[in-house]
Amino acid sequence: MPLLEFTSKGIYCSQANVYLDPWRGVNKALITHGHSDHARWGSQHYITHELNVPIIKHRLGSISVVGKRYGDPFNINGVQFSFHPSGHVPGASQIRVEYKGEVWVFTGDYKVQSDGISTPFEPIKCHTFITESTFGLPVFQWEEPYRIHEKINIWWAENQAQKTTSLLMGYSLGKIQRLLKHLDPSIGTIYTHGATDEMTMVLRAYLDLPATKRITAETSKKEIEGNLVLAPPAVMGSTWIKKLGNLSTGYASGWMAFRGARRRRAVDRAFVLSDHADWNGLLSSIKATGCENVITTHGYTDLFAQYLSANGWNAKTEKTQYEGETLENSTEE
Repeated sequence: MPLLEFTSKGIYCSQANVYLDPWRGVNKALITHGHSDHARWGSQHYITHELNVPIIKHRLGSISVVGKRYGDPFNINGVQFSFHPSGHVPGASQIRVEYKGEVWVFTGDYKVQSDGISTPFEPIKCHTFITESTFGLPVFQWEEPYRIHEKINIWWAENQAQKTTSLLMGYSLGKIQRLLKHLDPSIGTIYTHGATDEMTMVLRAYLDLPATKRITAETSKKEIEGNLVLAPPAVMGSTWIKKLGNLSTGYASGWMAFRGARRRRAVDRAFVLSDHADWNGLLSSIKATGCENVITTHGYTDLFAQYLSANGWNAKTEKTQYEGETLENSTEE
């Protein structure tokens, strides 16, 4: 039996009788991060990184959960586990699994570019590496993040000069806080949609973020005019958006690298900013682990595995219910 196997409930370690990011309710679940495709309701007990505890409590309600620090090992029936930074979003981890000298690493989701809010990705030596491949094609090459944030602030300032409100959309966990961290408050006031405001409030205890104002039923169009609004992508086409008045819309996602994706979103400005590794990031991460075996999940799995196999790795794909960052995943990650 392999140390980790892919089952109908999720990634399973039979020796420890635990699941990693299960997509069905189980007795004991080890969770990489708080996005809804990786942290699901219904398990009896959860173990995750300590910063991810308030995040999944906010999302899943009253649950039995234990938080661990990065790098601190814990033993379950002879199997040693530990959480290590994945750089994906605040509190996100890779899970290292060791039994009788064999080491596997499950990444969940990860990125290698620093975002200013998440603990940076840490490569972990292993024999088998389970990697996402959301952007596992050579076409995906991310620009330096500071350049994207400069473009966002310039866009906002230009809109303000025209008395146009800037609506900037991104996932409520991770992306919104990343955008907020690098906004220039001297330009104007930063407003938030209720969903983004609630998750940001959870994280304010751990992150240094600019002040924001939540949009309520009493907030007027005149008050918002020329300022910036942070909201989840689901607001596009909703009645809520009407209260914002004259708008310029922007969307932050790795998928904005595709012109077709920009047209589908029907936004005025597309900012290519992802919380996942690009092609070079995926390859450099795999090389840094020194692994022999690679299992690709969610994304361009087959093409990425074929490339790895042709370049010296023992690579294969496995089906999961993880979505990663998708254009259709419009409410939040």
